[in-house]
Amino acid sequence: MMSTTKKRNISVLGPNTFTGIELKEPAAYAAGLPAVKVALQHAFKEMGIVKSLRTLSKMNQKEGFDCPGCAWPDPEKPSKLGEYCENGVKAIAEEATNKQVDKDFFAKYSVEELSRWSDYQIGKSGRLTQPMILKPDSIYYEPISWEKAFTLIAKQLHDLDSPDQGVFYTSGRSSNEAAFLYGLFVRAFGTNNMPDCSNMCHESSGVALTETLGIGKGSVKLEDFDKAEVVMVIGQNPGTNHPRMLSALQKCKENGGKVISVNPLEESGLIRFKNPQEIKGVLSSGTSLTDIHLQVKINQDVPLLKLIIKKLAALDKERGNVFDHEFIQKYTNGHEKLLGDLKKYSEEELLKLSGVNESYSNEVVELLANHNKIIICWAMGLTQHKNGVDNIKECVNLLLLKGSLGKPGAGTCPVRGHSNVQGDRTVGIMHHVSPSLNESIKKTFGFSPPDKEGLDTVHAIQAMYKGNAKVFIALGGNFLSAAADTEYTAEALQNCNLTVNISTKLNRTHLVAGKTALILPTLGRSELDEKDGRPRHFTVENSMGKVHQSKGLLKPISDNLKSEPEIIGGIAESYFKGEHPVHWKSLSENYDLIREKIEKVIKGFEDVNKKSKGSGFYLPNNVRDLDFSKLPNQKAQFSLCDLPNHNINENEFLLMTIRSHDQFNTTIYGLDDRYRGVYNERRVVFINRLDMKTLKLKKFDVVNLISDYDNKERIASNFLVIPYNIPQGNLASYFPETNVLVPFNHFADKSHTPISKSIKVRIEKI
Repeated sequence: MMSTTKKRNISVLGPNTFTGIELKEPAAYAAGLPAVKVALQHAFKEMGIVKSLRTLSKMNQKEGFDCPGCAWPDPEKPSKLGEYCENGVKAIAEEATNKQVDKDFFAKYSVEELSRWSDYQIGKSGRLTQPMILKPDSIYYEPISWEKAFTLIAKQLHDLDSPDQGVFYTSGRSSNEAAFLYGLFVRAFGTNNMPDCSNMCHESSGVALTETLGIGKGSVKLEDFDKAEVVMVIGQNPGTNHPRMLSALQKCKENGGKVISVNPLEESGLIRFKNPQEIKGVLSSGTSLTDIHLQVKINQDVPLLKLIIKKLAALDKERGNVFDHEFIQKYTNGHEKLLGDLKKYSEEELLKLSGVNESYSNEVVELLANHNKIIICWAMGLTQHKNGVDNIKECVNLLLLKGSLGKPGAGTCPVRGHSNVQGDRTVGIMHHVSPSLNESIKKTFGFSPPDKEGLDTVHAIQAMYKGNAKVFIALGGNFLSAAADTEYTAEALQNCNLTVNISTKLNRTHLVAGKTALILPTLGRSELDEKDGRPRHFTVENSMGKVHQSKGLLKPISDNLKSEPEIIGGIAESYFKGEHPVHWKSLSENYDLIREKIEKVIKGFEDVNKKSKGSGFYLPNNVRDLDFSKLPNQKAQFSLCDLPNHNINENEFLLMTIRSHDQFNTTIYGLDDRYRGVYNERRVVFINRLDMKTLKLKKFDVVNLISDYDNKERIASNFLVIPYNIPQGNLASYFPETNVLVPFNHFADKSHTPISKSIKVRIEKI
């Protein structure tokens, strides 16, 4: 399927051809020697042996740099063998590759030709080395100086009729310092249009946790896994998306804890884990992780959790001491209403909706009844639904009933994706208005930030599509491939007068661009960041609220790169021309100065320049202190959650988009999904064998996937049918290939997160 602009014949979706599938049995365990082998192959191919070993020795170490992949925390004493996982190595191999995308590359390949490459091919091109411009009458990027690039951006911003015609996106890769400076500039410019990648993933978590517990973050620390009696992993595949989490689950099991997994797919990473940092992990059969797997149907987690709570309530009435009544009385509000609401539902109804095995669900109930040190972990399998906020609130209900908050070994654990997505939000990247933040900025910097709510991701796309937003600037990320409704989003970007991408590597968003487009190359996490011969460091926040420093060591791939703060400062200097109370240039060059300003504006960053070194420090977390004073009645809130309603027609399925083991977010490392047994192919759809029989489909049949929302059909063409252990009526397929099916105007209530994990589709055999 092709989509074109008037002047550029651009392929929005790339090729839909097959690459030669090989199918094997799904893996019996995660990690082990195969993970080590694959990781080193990637590293050596991209960086060479010497550079690879030097780089990996410093990744996730206290005096080194933070992995550019996921946000899983580092242990207090990182392993000397290497505190990283297979996909972390792949991530750094992509960033620190020796391949370069320079002016000669862009002179050879037009954006039209590049757009017909796969995302995998585009990503493997190499590192961006110099600023480039794509002019309105051209299909070739050409070099531009930094000064002219900054001047062009400033002019385009000045030409807007209103600051609200600008959209300023942030990826989770950016540092606290860059994100803070970026947010400061956007507010000084005059808008709160700051969509970020949280809008597309964990916004549902933030909304649900803020409304129920008073903070949009998790409450556990890494050491809590050592003390947990039960860990529930819901809607998450840590073996692929957060592999270092498997070590924490292993410690939980070794200390006598139990692991419950709740997911439509039985993922290899939660079956058995061979820890490559231990001899026994390599030589033995590994550690069996999941004690009970509940194979829930897609987005039927609320019925399942209601069933569990209803059964626990019956046990509590029968024998007592199942719920923590002292905790409930002292710290919570709405307990009676919750239990009263449960009477509306029968156990039979809830069990049928969830699709789980009844005996397994009873085992889970008995396990939870006898323990209260419970951690619930989740990811996008819960958040990317119409009722994503309610999914999280139902998890909180269970924890509140058990008193499983504010104690060792218990609490909430939303597992964030990108490495500093949580830190970006902490230091001010948000489209919402925070009166306290605005007041702190005014007091510290001497200007008044705007008090009008800005655009989140889905509404920013709609504004660009309608021509109400005309300049798009992205601090990192691959916006087009990450967002929902790919063709709609592509047209939105192409409607802009100017699109700007601050990036390390080439991606599809650079090719599906505005009338004028800029690529501004920046330093990677692993690269040495110096000013006047003196190294600089920045800080990040992991998914458990700990802030620590990160310092690169590699020689930059090009002498023509700038750090993200320097790029932001350059744009701000060019725009304000010295007529603003903020000293943009000095801030952008001296990260200590930025951190001093963060300390004055953001609560919890006191003495950050000192405390962020070494192992870092934790930010305040009211749930850990059982302080719910900012909530109604100064108590944590129980929630009444409705059952999901998808109105599935007879010929429709629910499709969830998933990652392959060979990717992180939209970055495609390779074409193998080793844990699911799919090799050298991404255009596949996983389907239950009984559904295949009903549809008269055979393995490797070619089909189109079609979604129909508001009488508009969206088609993802040419997918190979793969029989798989997935509930009847459910499908799974990789993103970004299937993002085209996600409607731009259907999203989670309150959080506006796209419904990427529960898309109604039908199958059309070709």
